[in-house]
Amino acid sequence: MTLDYRFFISNSFAGLGIQLGVYQAYIAQDVVNAWVGSLPLSCTAAKSVKKNVKEGTVSNQATEFWTTHRNGEVKLRMGESGPEAKPPLTVNQMFTSAVERFGNYNALGWKEGEQWKTMTYKDYYKTCRTAAKGFLKLGLKQYHGVGILGFNSVEWFIADIGAILAGGFAVGIYTTNSPEACQYVAENCQANILVVENHKQLQKILQVQDRLPHLKAIIQYKDELKEKKPNLYTWAEFMELGRDEPDAQLDDIISSQKPNQCCTLIYTSGTTGHPKGVMLSHDNLTWTAFVTGEDVSMTDADKLQEVIVSYLPLSHIAAQMIDIWLPMKAGGVTYFAEPDALKGSLANTLREIRPTAFMGVPRVWEKMQEKMKSIGAKSSTVRRKVASWAKDVGLQTNLNKMELKPLNFRLAKCLVFRKVRKALGLDRCTRCYTGAAPITKDTLEFFLSLDIPLFELYGMSESSGPHTISLPDAFRLISCGKVIPGCKTKIFNPDADGNGEICFWGRHVFMGYLNMPDKTKEALDADGWLHSGDLGKHDQDDFLFITGRIKELIITAGGENIPPVPIEDAVKEAVPLVSNAMLIGDKRKFLSMLLTIKCEVNNETGAPEDELTTEALDLCRNLGSNATRVSEIAGGRDRVVYAAIQDGINRVNEKATSNAQRIQKWTVLEKDFSIPGGELGPTMKLKRPVVMKMYKDQIENFYKEPLSPT
Repeated sequence: MTLDYRFFISNSFAGLGIQLGVYQAYIAQDVVNAWVGSLPLSCTAAKSVKKNVKEGTVSNQATEFWTTHRNGEVKLRMGESGPEAKPPLTVNQMFTSAVERFGNYNALGWKEGEQWKTMTYKDYYKTCRTAAKGFLKLGLKQYHGVGILGFNSVEWFIADIGAILAGGFAVGIYTTNSPEACQYVAENCQANILVVENHKQLQKILQVQDRLPHLKAIIQYKDELKEKKPNLYTWAEFMELGRDEPDAQLDDIISSQKPNQCCTLIYTSGTTGHPKGVMLSHDNLTWTAFVTGEDVSMTDADKLQEVIVSYLPLSHIAAQMIDIWLPMKAGGVTYFAEPDALKGSLANTLREIRPTAFMGVPRVWEKMQEKMKSIGAKSSTVRRKVASWAKDVGLQTNLNKMELKPLNFRLAKCLVFRKVRKALGLDRCTRCYTGAAPITKDTLEFFLSLDIPLFELYGMSESSGPHTISLPDAFRLISCGKVIPGCKTKIFNPDADGNGEICFWGRHVFMGYLNMPDKTKEALDADGWLHSGDLGKHDQDDFLFITGRIKELIITAGGENIPPVPIEDAVKEAVPLVSNAMLIGDKRKFLSMLLTIKCEVNNETGAPEDELTTEALDLCRNLGSNATRVSEIAGGRDRVVYAAIQDGINRVNEKATSNAQRIQKWTVLEKDFSIPGGELGPTMKLKRPVVMKMYKDQIENFYKEPLSPT
């Protein structure tokens, strides 16, 4: 399945991108001179690019928009003017351009003990070249993978870009993968080298090492090695390998690279089968970074440096585009959160770094919302009234998109909004993102009321990241915005209401799935349009609204087509106690629903616990329930809570467009969905087939007895 994700941005998204003029078959000599002529860090590298302008040349022999071959080349979706005509760039060309323009600016930041350390763009590029030479020394072959298995770090970025410079594929592997899942990815990309974070991740690879015939070396980038093995290196040992290697071999490889060749593989989560290797070209990454940055007006470092916090899985294209490629184009600096970011330390990192942009999956925003509500509930009566008044003013002002802020808005901003932003570490943040799963309207409106507008974007791994963007002057609540410049959207086979499959066109569209021609043909039609598998429609102003996924569409026994997400979101909004909701009803006579309750999460394992969250406890008290654990509610044990849930579902059913869309039966499960439990993917996306299998007994119980006549 395709990985779709949504972003949300608050306020303006300041400017990236250089106007490079009309498309040429190759990069002109004077442009190359301008990019690399004054690079002080590596004379050899600069001379290599200057003497061989073939780097960046697109093969005239590529006639197809897609390929599934690791050494394949594709026809780029070029235009004669505008963004479509931007000259194609390799990753190396984009990087060397950044070094020339922003060489002395900080590129990366990480924490050692209590101190933040930084690395400039000059040193960043130099270190990536050293890593690339190290990979070549270890036997990395062209078009083979370098798998990276670990939490976000300087080493992750350097391994990723080093692999690309050396002519291999950068391949992120989710840290939550089992040994067998790691084996599949490593085998599929024919990985020569695997880079792992620590002993825990190393053990996964050692378990399957004898089943990886292409594997030549393993590198551990954190902690000391607990055991010595042949071809197992520490990060320091690995970097030493490349430090004294001559530049000639690497320069020749870089000079031979073309923008329409693959450089990165993004593996889908494998929700409905084996993961697919999404092949992304140099041009996919560099062009998307250019166009997206320009569209959102991202500022260059010599004006105001953008600051990013990296903590979401870099195996996902959304995190890569925001953490690696967009900052590189604008000279931004990326700081790395601690590995326990989602276990509590992220809040401290945000307050220390004060990012100018921030991305969070919906669960991160929901956790912030829950925490603020919990703190607010304990405030004095006066403070609660002031906060409530300010939020009302903030919501209405932003909904009306007023250009002139009224006096009461300015007062609310002074009394409440600035303090909230500072407490969150978002006082400098001009844009906030969310991705990987849908976010509820309730959460959007909550942050909007705090003067943190969340502007939604939409895209997928197969589109190198974003496809549509919401902007301050082009915004609709719950819309994904408008298509980015140089791209097109088509609604395929729309129904009477305008709902149909969303299709993409543009230079951000992927090359194909590695070694999977049949799957590639399912995704890309004969004309080169990418079929997303998502259902959506445009309004009269061309704003895109997502209404569901084709594969998730429920078709009842009566033949009615029902997208589950809007109903699930409506239940979560009507019943704040609910953490996750999953609608059931495909080929069934009526709809039913599985529900989970908001509970605490184990900080070490990420597994759901039995204790209710503070917000859930407060909600129970307000209902008159004394429950403190999920086990005291599930299975109908707490009649007060069950009555409240039924009341919320009744309100949702009242708004149903037909009787077939009413939820007739439901139950509360004993534990919440989670990544360790298998119900959620690495990006918190609901794995419906897994849930159907895990809870088949509960589901069958819904349909054992016929509905009572009403």
